[in-house]
Amino acid sequence: MDDSFAEVISHMWHAIGAEDGADWPATKLTTTGPRTVLPAAFDVTGLATGAVAVATVAAAQLLAARQDSRPPAVTVDSVESCAAFASERLFTPIGWTRPPLWDPIAGNYRAADAWIRLHTNYARHRAAVEQVLGAHDRETVQAAVAELRAEELETAIVEAGGCAAVMHHRGQWLASAPGAATADAPPVTVVERQSSGSGAPKPSGGRPFDGVRVLDLTRVIAGPVCTKFLAGYGADVLRIDPLGFDEVPSLLPETTLGKRTASLDLTAPADRGTFEELLAGADVLVSGLRADVLKRLGYDSEALTAVNPGLIMAALDAYGWDGPWRNRRGFDSLVQMSCGIASDGATATGQEEPFPLPVQALDHATGWLLAASVARALTRRLTHSTAAGIQASLIGTANLLYSLTPPSDHLPAPSTEGIALEATTTDWGPARRVPLPGRIDGVPVHWSQQAGPLGRHPAVWDK
Repeated sequence: MDDSFAEVISHMWHAIGAEDGADWPATKLTTTGPRTVLPAAFDVTGLATGAVAVATVAAAQLLAARQDSRPPAVTVDSVESCAAFASERLFTPIGWTRPPLWDPIAGNYRAADAWIRLHTNYARHRAAVEQVLGAHDRETVQAAVAELRAEELETAIVEAGGCAAVMHHRGQWLASAPGAATADAPPVTVVERQSSGSGAPKPSGGRPFDGVRVLDLTRVIAGPVCTKFLAGYGADVLRIDPLGFDEVPSLLPETTLGKRTASLDLTAPADRGTFEELLAGADVLVSGLRADVLKRLGYDSEALTAVNPGLIMAALDAYGWDGPWRNRRGFDSLVQMSCGIASDGATATGQEEPFPLPVQALDHATGWLLAASVARALTRRLTHSTAAGIQASLIGTANLLYSLTPPSDHLPAPSTEGIALEATTTDWGPARRVPLPGRIDGVPVHWSQQAGPLGRHPAVWDK
């Protein structure tokens, strides 16, 4: 391994719960590329390269366990990894137009006493902002926000069902109730359980996740990054959304790649029956819903394991699994505002306005780390007859980022813009996209489904 990345990758390997470290030396890992690719006040390059490395190594180790062989060699490039963290921005349609990544009124605003970010990419979240402010375009929203105190506005928008975050510096966040509750939150927590229902996974072909069934209840970026990785290395990924769910449309050409998509109403008895049949046949459930949503639907961990004792349950949320904000709606850009990242970026650049990371790094890193944990859980299910509950959070990944040594100002900072994009097809038309970073020696990446709209497939497993 390149010595410049060795420390950060080892740190992240332990961050996903691989405390024993005994299985790492069996995998030959080579890292290439410059140590700094994405300039920031934080080690975003290390975060990206490390997250890709641990996921790819964990997948290689799963393949070895399924084939009873030594793990194949893994290569990870820092420029490719960082480009993947900017994949939604670098995605390039050919002959068709993709909707904008951001709603027109989403963004940072100066309130009477502090900066606040409004997140309005979902129609219902925009409606909450409009209801609270009585404003419907960026100019009138800006004028309305300027008259209000930031904390009071944040509370009002959240209570109305919307999403907002005041910019705090790190000390303010850690002194707050939600910050103190999650100050030590790791990016991933894994709890294993013995399970007679685990059994051995289905016979493997040439890819780590061949034959593995993944039920995908994720959206936006973090969860879909995880399940796209699993799909690229062979998993049968079936994404389930509510009937008529309106995902951020600009993300779908990237995030639905390799997946079948179906719709179910989990409040309707017939669809609940279908969902439970899918659960019974699944190896992995990945959920990006808030902590209380599945429980309110009657699918807490006890209910899920009753349906499928060997199920690996992986879940992620924004503000962690403890404290007063465990059920709070949140997104990468909001967590950066809350926990101090945007403020520290502003301080580093000598400006007053929030200065976020150059990419949605908390989202992407959480997705890759979750994928690594799923791969390790599948390996442990095979070798130790265990199943696992996995919890990840954006705030835990922010804590991880804070634990990494900041880059030197004197290191070069190449751009990801020169990355070679690969041709792809989508239901909307042809495009060019960022290749999946990381290479497992002798193992191809292939997505069986092209990207397309939600709800376009039946809610059944492939035969």
